[in-house]
Amino acid sequence: MIDKNLEFDLIIEPGRSEKNYWNDLWRYRELFGFLAWRDILVRYKQTVLGLAWSLIRPFLTMVVLTVIFGGIAKLPSDGVPYAIMVYAAMLPWQFFATSFTEASNSLISNSNMLTKIYFPRLIVPSSTVIVNLVDFLISFVILVGLMFWYNLLPTWNFFALPIFLILSVITALGAGYYVAALNVKYRDFRFIVPFIVQFGLYICPVAFSISNVSEKYRLLYFLNPMTGIIDGFRWSIIGHNYTFNIQGFMISFVMIIALFVLGLWYFRKMERQFADII
Repeated sequence: MIDKNLEFDLIIEPGRSEKNYWNDLWRYRELFGFLAWRDILVRYKQTVLGLAWSLIRPFLTMVVLTVIFGGIAKLPSDGVPYAIMVYAAMLPWQFFATSFTEASNSLISNSNMLTKIYFPRLIVPSSTVIVNLVDFLISFVILVGLMFWYNLLPTWNFFALPIFLILSVITALGAGYYVAALNVKYRDFRFIVPFIVQFGLYICPVAFSISNVSEKYRLLYFLNPMTGIIDGFRWSIIGHNYTFNIQGFMISFVMIIALFVLGLWYFRKMERQFADII
């Protein structure tokens, strides 16, 4: 007969030792795939236009920025079609912005899982990136169409594009890890994230060329990790007609690695408290 007055404590903990945590990431790879596939289905389920949303959103943004900054403000585009210059920057920026936003809210959205079972919590924000990689590939179709329309043939620089895409992933994960951990402890951050994303669109060189930034402050401008990534995307897509700032990119690269290490460190530091706080 069971004593009804007995109390039980549920302790959720990783494997036999802390060093097994990274092995657990591989052991739980199916959960990673499941969460990513679930988010893909949820995003496009019962939508009228379905995958077309991944084409409409960046295309309309590109049109608006091109009309305002290229048509009305008459900003220079370094001798390339303004639409391609803007869209080449929209691809990495939109990927980062969406990945960062969803990763930062992912722990709160999956709070029921965090309090019931053990699995490496890094899986949750990391899986959101896969969904946005799908969006990126769909949005890439518009870029191909623009290059065909303006008769812009790809060069050997095009093969460097995956490198800058990987750096976009690392940047989104680093920022996402950090803010996701903060969001668990301080729920106010879910209101701050949209402001950060909106503000970031204007401080990043999305609607204008980096050449518009005063040379005196240009290297300082590359302290923004996304500046080097956007510059790399444009160089890969536009080709030899675009001057790649290698010195500035190295500054951004250091900031990307620092952001990722900081985000990962803080996430792991706070991870043991997630189930208690949520």
